Amino acid sequence: MKRRTIETIAYGQPMDMGGFPIRQALPSSKADMLDPFLLLHHANIKVAENVDVKNAGVGPHPHRGFSPVTFIFKGGVHHRDSRGNSHIVYEGGTQWMNAGMGVIHSERPPEDIHALGGTQELIQLWINTPAANKMDAPAYIPVTKEDTPVVNDEDGLTNIQVVAGELNGVKGSIVPQTPINMFTIRMKKGGTYFIPFAASHNAFIYALEGTVLINEKEELPAFYMASFNKDGEGVQITAAADSILLMGTGEPLNEPVVSHGPFVMNNQTQLLEAFRDYQMGKMGVLIEE
Repeated sequence: MKRRTIETIAYGQPMDMGGFPIRQALPSSKADMLDPFLLLHHANIKVAENVDVKNAGVGPHPHRGFSPVTFIFKGGVHHRDSRGNSHIVYEGGTQWMNAGMGVIHSERPPEDIHALGGTQELIQLWINTPAANKMDAPAYIPVTKEDTPVVNDEDGLTNIQVVAGELNGVKGSIVPQTPINMFTIRMKKGGTYFIPFAASHNAFIYALEGTVLINEKEELPAFYMASFNKDGEGVQITAAADSILLMGTGEPLNEPVVSHGPFVMNNQTQLLEAFRDYQMGKMGVLIEE
């Protein structure tokens, strides 16, 4: 299979997001979006010991029209929402939510976060929803590390969690609304692996730790995201150091995107309707307990 070449490499710019230090690799100065991927935030937060976890993290806020997906690399996240879901997912797990017509949720540290080391490291990725499904009923899909299928290389140097989609015949636990592959990849120095995917997909790799070589020549260090040209059917990844990566590939929707804050729709009227419906209580009420 022909290897894809890199189109851009973007740095995850440090920024403040409502009082939380995060890195934003998408959107960047090099790309507004990578259809269907809209936003990538990488957070590595130390939870203060003197703060009640019920007041830590991110409080209730609404979403409509896309899937906010949280990949948990350290600690855990307690998700609560206006549909009655209350669930904790720990390190190695994923919280996938299709916001659909609208939902209010919060993302707090779990009660035992300090027993786990007091650190939350996670990536939140926003994935666009097709126009035909933006007003579907919301769905919350928690998947633990134990319930996430894994692909291991024969040399033991590469471990790949198949969160969604498929890799070499192994299918993820989560079935997205459109053709998407999501992998969390852990590689020891010297490990190498070729990841195939559809020629029509857009694709990215974000490095949380370490440094990898793409196609054995271009370096991708920690906190950088590579996106790829549509000129092949896969990517060769080689670890120059022990590394942790998030990789996504997806079929572009090729639909108009109009977004503001927590809502992603197809036109300005729909966006105004989202704000109106939220203010009228149509996305429900979240009372945290």
